[in-house]
Amino acid sequence: MSCYAKLIFVALLLCMLSECGAADDRLRIATTMSLYDTKLLDTLESRFEEEYGIYVDIISGGTGFALEQGRRGDVDLLLIHDKAREYEFIAEGYGTERRCFAYNYFYIVGPADDPAGVKGMNASEALRRIADAGKSDPDVKFVSRGDSSGTHARERLLWKIAGIEPAGRWYLESGQGMGATLIMADEKRAYTLTDMSTYMAFAGNLSLVPLVTGGEELLNVYAAIPVSASEHPDLAERFVEFLLSHEGQEIIAGYGKDVHGRALFYPAAGHCAEIGCNASECPGEMVSAVG
Repeated sequence: MSCYAKLIFVALLLCMLSECGAADDRLRIATTMSLYDTKLLDTLESRFEEEYGIYVDIISGGTGFALEQGRRGDVDLLLIHDKAREYEFIAEGYGTERRCFAYNYFYIVGPADDPAGVKGMNASEALRRIADAGKSDPDVKFVSRGDSSGTHARERLLWKIAGIEPAGRWYLESGQGMGATLIMADEKRAYTLTDMSTYMAFAGNLSLVPLVTGGEELLNVYAAIPVSASEHPDLAERFVEFLLSHEGQEIIAGYGKDVHGRALFYPAAGHCAEIGCNASECPGEMVSAVG
């Protein structure tokens, strides 16, 4: 091996060792797609890295995917939105605690002419109407994510409340994330359940409109859960503390206002009782008003 080749080899080896060392010190987060696709998590990550010098690796694939990553111990922290599975994950010993940091609402969106006539109903009533209309009206369709995400879990719960087992030509599954599901529903002039943040981020390219919004059935709470088998529990705790801090909550409160005229998410601080989070799960009151 020539002297030049040896220098190249040594340089590459040092580079690889350096990257491995850096990776060992990185916080690994698995998250639901709405936090990732709307770029809120990018903003939080950037501020966190800048202030604390802790680098973050994020993988996104929906709540079901994130929970599986946590069970395998492949990540340090989960940011997800499915309360029942969150408690189950902790009860099974995979997570240490649940901390609520943000919330918004799900929407049922559909064609502006609303062929099933669901506008203004509550969510479970609307799904019952869609199912009934879909059996006889070829213009009525519903697109499900069908991907074990937090949104899909809420959809399944709402069908259960409605007393419906969805099936038939009117009921379609995308098997994809929220953005792709919205696009599919738009192309088919169908109804779908979406988190409001992803809908707002995609709304400029959609003809679908919100028809059922608000109410307890559509409340969507985001929680952070440190993984028990985490290699970096201190880093996970630091990020959770940042999310719940005044600064983290202010970022959440303002995110999206400059583009959409309103925030895509609401901070959990000051809203614990109304979003169903107990005092140990929720940040305290914010110091200043967030609007």
